[in-house]
Amino acid sequence: MMNIGERIAQLRKSRSMSQFQLAKTLNIATSTLGMYETNRRKPNMEMLEKLADFFGVSVDYLLGRPEKSDNNNIADLADDDTIFTYKGQPLSDDDKEIIRRLMNGK
Repeated sequence: MMNIGERIAQLRKSRSMSQFQLAKTLNIATSTLGMYETNRRKPNMEMLEKLADFFGVSVDYLLGRPEKSDNNNIADLADDDTIFTYKGQPLSDDDKEIIRRLMNGK
């Protein structure tokens, strides 16, 4: 898995930018950017936000965290028997379908 420095370097190269050009855009020294890319220095939150905004990615992406899904259906988190019980007893298939619809806003 790539580390933050490798991600920054990859994004910079994908734009065909030199370290000098990106550093100038971010208003930092070229040596600072070089240290970010070699993981000798970590960008602070403000710089992470600038990098994310510039490259059109999330801070989570830069940090190597998994992207959160836009489809956060609670019904997808576990099997029916785990979610669809009442007082420890399984629900009927009809009741499960009603609950699924409600949970998904339908």
